[in-house]
Amino acid sequence: MNSFNNYVTEYKKQLEKGDIKKAYKGLIEYMMSLKTYFKNKYPDYFVSGNIHHGYMDITYFSFTPERLKKEKLKIAMIFNHEKIRFEIWLAGYNKKIQTKYWTLFKNSDWDKYHIPTTTEKEVSIVEHIVVENPNFDDLDTLTKQIEKGTSKFIQDIIKHLKL
Repeated sequence: MNSFNNYVTEYKKQLEKGDIKKAYKGLIEYMMSLKTYFKNKYPDYFVSGNIHHGYMDITYFSFTPERLKKEKLKIAMIFNHEKIRFEIWLAGYNKKIQTKYWTLFKNSDWDKYHIPTTTEKEVSIVEHIVVENPNFDDLDTLTKQIEKGTSKFIQDIIKHLKL
């Protein structure tokens, strides 16, 4: 097992190469443009002011229609760095709300999307992979794929919750 110092030395080497720095910057810029796209196209939805950068595991912002927001639920648009894919999650504003709705989904026969096995270490209630293998050479098409998957996910959640 490597020491923390060895990990930092390797981190420095990788950053000096420049590829990781350029890729990370591009991913964050794309997430910011995606957030702006959703905010402009869906002005009635609540879009978080900031993008959460995570620990190089996920980067996300929230994008929530009023019907879900009233229930203290939110939609998180996720870029999963480890799996290089876009996901969408239904989450609660706090652990109590998360557990309430997770239990509702878990105890139903609904199997349209992935429901985590527990809420102990998870922040999601329901998860869905929106784009498995994103093509970053065609960002317009990627944005449309994400939008289509996001819209379907939100519609399915609202329909299931009868909101």
